Amino acid sequence: MELTFTAKEKTKKTYRHYSISSKVATSEVADKKKTDFFYIGRKTSSIDTLIKSFETGYAAESVENAKFILSRLTSQNNSVPGVFIVDASIDRREIADIFHFVSNITDMAGTPFIIDAAHTTATELDGLRKLEFVDEILFLNDYNSQKLFSKINFLKKIKQKASVAQVKNSIETSVSGLGGSRSVIKRSFDITISSLLLLVSSPILILIAIAIKLESRGPVFYIAKRAGRGYRIFDFYKFRTMHTGADGKRQEFMHMNQYSSDASSGAPVFFKVNNDPRITKVGLFLRKTSLDELPQFLNVLKGDMSMVGNRPLPLYEAAALTTDEWAMRFMAPAGITGLWQIKKRGQDEMSVEERLTLDLDYAAKYNFMYDLWIMANTPSALIQKTNA
Repeated sequence: MELTFTAKEKTKKTYRHYSISSKVATSEVADKKKTDFFYIGRKTSSIDTLIKSFETGYAAESVENAKFILSRLTSQNNSVPGVFIVDASIDRREIADIFHFVSNITDMAGTPFIIDAAHTTATELDGLRKLEFVDEILFLNDYNSQKLFSKINFLKKIKQKASVAQVKNSIETSVSGLGGSRSVIKRSFDITISSLLLLVSSPILILIAIAIKLESRGPVFYIAKRAGRGYRIFDFYKFRTMHTGADGKRQEFMHMNQYSSDASSGAPVFFKVNNDPRITKVGLFLRKTSLDELPQFLNVLKGDMSMVGNRPLPLYEAAALTTDEWAMRFMAPAGITGLWQIKKRGQDEMSVEERLTLDLDYAAKYNFMYDLWIMANTPSALIQKTNA
């Protein structure tokens, strides 16, 4: 392994460029597709981990040095980094500074931006989660090469599709002149209804929280990352309906999945189990009455979701829908209720293709009056026939 230094001045170290020997296995290099990492920080252990995983890369000890390197790479038309990894010890204002710097460079705007949170405290981690522009927060020392590259490739797909979605939405708004007014009406409606419903349901929310805590250990809320409109990732809120650690047991129950897993169909696989043994007794009641979804009014109030739209998906499902065939469903807002809920909710014979077709149908023709029609038909769908 070769280590070289390049300096702006002889007395000032600005970055290191690492390259791995040609003796590295050909198959391993092929998988990496010559992705360059760009690390900002001083942790040698993190740099060592990245050197073992990447073919080439750069490391800067500060944001100031990173800017110099990136400016130089741009001016010399060098290959751009495939991922930015910033150590959590860097001041949050500086992290925001380098992100905005990178976002203004056309060739780097779609590059995943990751925070390495190894050795951080719980308080520090909470602070990092408030940085909405960060694509992922991970503990680098927990990742092997294959797992790290899978994560990076997924984030690349998400960011690329998000860029396409933003361009499409801006073109629709400027050409038709309707996109802006439609968004304002929909957003005003969302704020009004979600605020009113949160206020009216507050006593019920308190009772549900008490029931969840009395039955089983764990948090009241289930918070998970979801991909919404334009593949935007956000924290999704629901009341916890399963025993703690249920997500880690998903593979054990894959054979019970109500969606077809036939690979020959070419359709991506969703995961939902009827009579799921991971669900608590309180959770079963909440799911059958859809009361577990009340906290999503907070998502609507925050602007992550709308009252009506396509359901935001877990990241592993969104990753399967980045093809041109299915990406259109992410052009529509993420919503609490939608076309799929009122037509197919709770029906165990529903196929992947049927669900996606309904999502695509909504994305193609949604408007405010259509949303009102869906909301008017939602109450009859609230009481589910299954506990999936």
